[in-house]
Amino acid sequence: MPYDAARVNSSVPHSARIWNHWLGGKDCYAVDREVGDRIRAANPGIVDIARAQRAFLVRAVEFLVREAGIRQFLDVGTGLPTADNTHEVAQRLAPESRIVYVDHDPIVLSHAEALLTSTPEGATGYIDADLRDPGTILEQAAATLDFTRPVALLLLGITAHVTDDSVYALVGRLVDALPSGSHLVLCDDTEVLDPEGMREMIRQWNEAGDNPRVNRSPEQLARFFDGLELLEPGVVSVSRWRPAPGAARPPAEVDDFGGVARKP
Repeated sequence: MPYDAARVNSSVPHSARIWNHWLGGKDCYAVDREVGDRIRAANPGIVDIARAQRAFLVRAVEFLVREAGIRQFLDVGTGLPTADNTHEVAQRLAPESRIVYVDHDPIVLSHAEALLTSTPEGATGYIDADLRDPGTILEQAAATLDFTRPVALLLLGITAHVTDDSVYALVGRLVDALPSGSHLVLCDDTEVLDPEGMREMIRQWNEAGDNPRVNRSPEQLARFFDGLELLEPGVVSVSRWRPAPGAARPPAEVDDFGGVARKP
C-alpha cells in the first residue's frame, strides 16, 4: 500500500483534513484550517457535530460488539486517525475483531499505519478506494473479512459526498453483499436545527474544495435503511442515539442524524 506524495494537493482543502482540524488534530494544511475556520465562523455548531459524530461511532461499535455479537467491521470514509478509531473500540471489547478501513484521500493513506495496528487475535486492513466503487471495496475487503459471517458497515459523514440519488444504489450494493445479521451504521448532516448555517457550510465547502457535499433531510437519510430492521430509537440526531445513561436530561441535538439497522 504505497504512499504517493504526488497525489497530495496541499493547495486544495479536503474533508478528512478539515474534519481533523475541527476535532483538534494537526494532520491538516493551512488551507484546511482556513476553510475550516471560515465554516466554523458561519456555523459554530459544526465542531459539536464533529464531536457528536465521533461519539456516535463509539457508542454504535460498543453496542454492535456487546449486544449484537458483531466481530467484523467495514468502515467506509474512514478519515484521519484520531482517538477511538473503530478497531480500537471494537478490539478493546473483543480482541478477535476484524476491521477494514476504506478511504481515497492520500493523506489518510499516509497515516494508515495508525489504523492498521491490531491485537494479535484480530486483524485490520486498509483499502484505497471510493464509495463510488463498491465492487473494489467488496473485492479487497474479502481479504480480511469473511462475508459468510455478519459484518457491520459504517458510513459516517460519507454519503453527503455523493450529491445525487445514485448514492442509494451505491450503499445498497454494499448492503446487498452482506449476510443476514449484518448491520448498517449511517449518519450525515441535515438542515433541521440551523438551516441557514448548514447551507452556508455547504456553500463554503463546495466553493473552496474539490469534494462537494450536500445536506439531506432525516427522511432522505432514513431511505438508506429501507428493507432493514431499524433499531430504536430510529433515525435521530446522533447525539441522541442511545446516549450514555445517567444524564439529567437528553443531550443537545446536533444537525447530524443517523441510525443503526440490522439486515434480516
